Amino acid sequence: MSAAQQDKGTPVSVVIRNRLKESRKRFHANDNISAFIEPGELALLLDEVEAKMKGVLDSLVIDTESDHNTNDTARRVAKMYLNEVFGGRYAAQPKITEFPNVEHLNELMIVGPITVRSACSHHFCPVMGKLWIGVMPNEHTNVIGLSKYARLAEWIMSRPQIQEEAVVQLADLIQKKTQPDGLAVVMNATHYCMSWRGVKDPDSRMINSVMRGAFLKDANLRREFLSLIRHEG
Repeated sequence: MSAAQQDKGTPVSVVIRNRLKESRKRFHANDNISAFIEPGELALLLDEVEAKMKGVLDSLVIDTESDHNTNDTARRVAKMYLNEVFGGRYAAQPKITEFPNVEHLNELMIVGPITVRSACSHHFCPVMGKLWIGVMPNEHTNVIGLSKYARLAEWIMSRPQIQEEAVVQLADLIQKKTQPDGLAVVMNATHYCMSWRGVKDPDSRMINSVMRGAFLKDANLRREFLSLIRHEG
């Protein structure tokens, strides 16, 4: 069913969901579903989210008609979710140009700290932190620009996530794109679901890592990488 069929009254979210189910594709909070959204449907989805967000505000007993501060909040929140903080669900993967490793580089390369912004899939609270990526290339490794690592990280993180899964998703993507001998990803972040609500501990952080290939097998390489990012952090 296409966007043109929305005249029949079927919500666009139902159309997209049915398309995913027919293809037996998962659509969890941290999945990208851009391939199942047809031209024009994202704008319709934004309208649908706005309407439902108005219902949420009504249920919170907020008078959005006379309160000038919240009059357009539903629209702003809908745009924020679809186009910004959860944009990694609805936008296609950024185009990344890959180059052959002509110079046969085989020394440790570290990218970071990259500022990352995400949201906890449990409470939709912000997750803010830093990310480091370590790459041990070989002669067959594809080389990508430094800024492209940040773009890939943003694409993965701009979804409702839990940190442990996010770093694995990013590691899988970089591994597939570059095919290095070793790959390491470390993320250090503050979770507002702990600092803004719950225990309300402003100093609480989560640090986790993914080590692949040479970083997993070579303790010296792993120590060098961790020592360097500790110095930078």
